[in-house]
Amino acid sequence: MTVHDLPAVNATLNALSGVLLLTGYVLIRRRRIEQHRRVMIAAFITSSLFLVCYVIYHAQVGSVRFTRQGFVRPLYFTILITHVTLAALVLPLAIVTLSRGLGARYVQHRLIARWTLPIWLYVSVTGVLVYVLLYQPGWLL
Repeated sequence: MTVHDLPAVNATLNALSGVLLLTGYVLIRRRRIEQHRRVMIAAFITSSLFLVCYVIYHAQVGSVRFTRQGFVRPLYFTILITHVTLAALVLPLAIVTLSRGLGARYVQHRLIARWTLPIWLYVSVTGVLVYVLLYQPGWLL
């Protein structure tokens, strides 16, 4: 494994985080609180691993230019801008949400989790899309 394998690892971690977030949502809707807690901690760890790999990759490689033209260019930059903006927002939200949940402050936890979950899910899904558009251009016309 080299540093150039990290974008694929990052996309996998984002996809896994998205699956864990959806699983956690289903579990809490079914009132399976302990299972929800474990799955959401796993999602937090998965996203944290993504962040570490992302920093390592960009510290080693730097920026990667998006060179494609046509309809996909504005699509890519729209996804990228919203992804980066919401990723910066969701990090503190996820930390506060996790802290409140682990501290059994469920009323406060629910208030912020209602915002954290959809933003975090969006960031996870768009992270995969950014990878596909940037590193796997053959996957999309």
